[in-house]
Amino acid sequence: MPEKYDHLIIGGGIVGLSVGLELLNKYPNARVLLVDKEEKTGLHASGRNSGVLHAGFYYSPDSLKAKFCRQGNLELREIIAADAIPLNECGKVVVAQNEEDLVRLEALFQRGITNGVNLELLPEADLAKVEPLAKTFKKFLWSPMTAVSNPEMVTESIKNRFLKRGGQIRTNASASFNKDGGAFIDGQEIKADNIINAAGTGAIHLAHSAGVGHDYSQLPVLGLYKITPRANLPLSRLVYPVPNPKNPFLGVHFTLTVDGSVKIGPTAIPVLGREQYSFQNLPDLLDIRSSFSSLFAMMKDSPKNLINLAVTELPKISLRVLTEGGAVLVPTSDSKIAWNTKKPGMRAQLVNVTTGKFEMDYVVRKHKNQVHILNAVSPGWTSSLPFARWIVAEYL
Repeated sequence: MPEKYDHLIIGGGIVGLSVGLELLNKYPNARVLLVDKEEKTGLHASGRNSGVLHAGFYYSPDSLKAKFCRQGNLELREIIAADAIPLNECGKVVVAQNEEDLVRLEALFQRGITNGVNLELLPEADLAKVEPLAKTFKKFLWSPMTAVSNPEMVTESIKNRFLKRGGQIRTNASASFNKDGGAFIDGQEIKADNIINAAGTGAIHLAHSAGVGHDYSQLPVLGLYKITPRANLPLSRLVYPVPNPKNPFLGVHFTLTVDGSVKIGPTAIPVLGREQYSFQNLPDLLDIRSSFSSLFAMMKDSPKNLINLAVTELPKISLRVLTEGGAVLVPTSDSKIAWNTKKPGMRAQLVNVTTGKFEMDYVVRKHKNQVHILNAVSPGWTSSLPFARWIVAEYL
């Protein structure tokens, strides 16, 4: 007889764990099993991100990201405080380089106000009081609610809450679907009233195997960082450029860590493998097919945008090129600083194969008793708790 559960969650990142926690908050007697293919939970995007608690001003007011980011920031702070997890209340400045940036900066400010974010648009003269190492053109944004914590510790805290409420976790477990939508763990059938696919970079492949989401493919995007002790570059705030509205990446920026370091990055390099953290790692056939499907769709939509992405990002593998980009924001930053390599991250960026465009918002699909979370990228970590509450309310 197959094992039987009320809810089966595939994927032990912060989104899957948060969905499990919300299910048990709402249905305390439910049998909830979470499975992860790794030896422990949170080893990929949830443990490799920058730990930034985003404030929520980047996102279109009608988006799910805007709906959940500001509230998620507050809720993660509660967990961080309750479990005495380190938190750096550093805030963030967003700086401009020219008149075009200035127009975008002011639009970003208005968007943040619409989203209910605590945000200020300040004159260039005030930047020296907020972050004296940064440089801007005429104005800058100040976001006091942006902060930094330890992503591994926060994810572990949510996992412990899930277990304390009676959730079960099985690691080193491979999940699959058959063509009829049946779920299998390590080849053994599992019965569940609801199945939640929160597998991150693996979610689109699982969805496709269940006959869902064929209008999407995935383009893995590799984020490389460099890190140095704060003594080498004594920033006190996060420093970001004005983002390009045509893509979901925020550009090369400076973040801080809770243990006193400064990071520069990331790159946004398209790669073929969903876990291709090194160029020496060979992607599997499923990854290659999905990545080429994404690239082909993007090439049909706008070859210029795809070529610009490659031309802009690939050279950033070079420390000199990366720090030259950073020096536009922070002039004292250069390649002579003792920069070390930081553990890379991976963004599982969804591409609409019909339009050839990046999906800028969260994407969820329901099929029979399955819920497939296909796109939960940044600020997925910040938004995880209210996003999970919405998943449970809307789909379960």
